[in-house]
Amino acid sequence: MKTIGLIGGMSWESTSLYYRIINTEIKKALGGLHSARLLVYSFDFDDIVTLQKAGAWDQATQKLVEAGNALKAAGAEALVICTNTMHITAAAVEAGTGLPLIHIADCTALEIREHGLDSIGLIGTQFTMEQPFYRQRLEDKFGIRVIVPEAEDRALVHKVIFEELCKGVINPVSRKAYETIIRTLKDQGAQGIILGCTEICMLIDDHEHDGLALFDTTLIHARYAAKYALQSVDLSVHAIEAV
Repeated sequence: MKTIGLIGGMSWESTSLYYRIINTEIKKALGGLHSARLLVYSFDFDDIVTLQKAGAWDQATQKLVEAGNALKAAGAEALVICTNTMHITAAAVEAGTGLPLIHIADCTALEIREHGLDSIGLIGTQFTMEQPFYRQRLEDKFGIRVIVPEAEDRALVHKVIFEELCKGVINPVSRKAYETIIRTLKDQGAQGIILGCTEICMLIDDHEHDGLALFDTTLIHARYAAKYALQSVDLSVHAIEAV
């Protein structure tokens, strides 16, 4: 079994889900008293959010590269960034550490393609919804059309993530608002919805809503990490592009 390094704490609420899911998958696969070989580097999330708000992505990237190298020094054989938004640093982290990085968008795209879908709605932080690093990867690499909410809805989704979900607050009013946004994306042509923030599954935990498949990136990413640890999946660029 390979040792996986988790770059987490962004937020710790979702990182705890990664730890549980990966261990659950390893136990299911191997039985007995088996559990995953995991190393966790957990940030003080406030430090990262401060850099995000300031647009200081170079500094944020350097912090994640340093975290990745700390995990490598401790014995990690591959890395998982336990957040969608900070995959903006993915290429730099992989290059800066020399370790394979299990990319959350790639894992999610494979699931979408298995469902035979080619038009998908995306909800997440404003960074994930508005910047090209995530949407463009799905579009250019996998041929998946990505639809995001209108500006007002993007702001609402973002606000709920940072002011509620990252603090462990589950608000039924926010759930209803998210469900309305999902229905709007369906009306715009979305065949499914990416829950593109690793905290959203705390609020929307169904596998389907209003006839749409929901793609929980936390669950998908963690399951692929477990498969990689067991060496039962090849997540190399060549293998993924050949799917």
